[in-house]
Amino acid sequence: MSENLKTIRELAEELDVSKQAIQYHIKSLTNKTRQTNDKGIVVLSLEEQHFIRSKVDKQTNKTKTNDKQTDKETKWDIHNYLISELDEVKKNRDKQLAVKDKQIENKDSQISQMQNLLDQQQRLALQDKQLLEEYKAEIKDLKALTMAPHDDGEKEVTSDKQPEPENSTPESQPKPKKWWRFGK
Repeated sequence: MSENLKTIRELAEELDVSKQAIQYHIKSLTNKTRQTNDKGIVVLSLEEQHFIRSKVDKQTNKTKTNDKQTDKETKWDIHNYLISELDEVKKNRDKQLAVKDKQIENKDSQISQMQNLLDQQQRLALQDKQLLEEYKAEIKDLKALTMAPHDDGEKEVTSDKQPEPENSTPESQPKPKKWWRFGK
């Protein structure tokens, strides 16, 4: 497999173009991580080499005498390269969809839990309202019992009313002093 891999320099020398031209064509390949050799130099696979060869051949209209591929084979290689790239894209898409499906299932379960909690909260609020109404009715009944006169004819004295003083004339009550008397 390693004999099939070539560096950018090797491919540039083989095609008699500059390294920059090869790098330019590498940009048109899909954005995936590039393979490197032991020295950390970028190497190109056979499919990538064929793809770049076809691009360079189209631009320069040159064919090497030792290059025995016909146009059909070049097109076939490009076709195979594109198909392999499509397969990789499909695999990535399928992985992403699987992750999204799991996330959607998780959100669905969260939504159902929230609906259950909301339902419980509404039931509790209704129960509280009913209890409050019952307590109000009981308090009203108790007030009615305490306000009703007793059988022996005595009136109940409530602690809210204070006995009126005997001298309740306005003259006998002291006038409140005003604190803002500055000029008098």
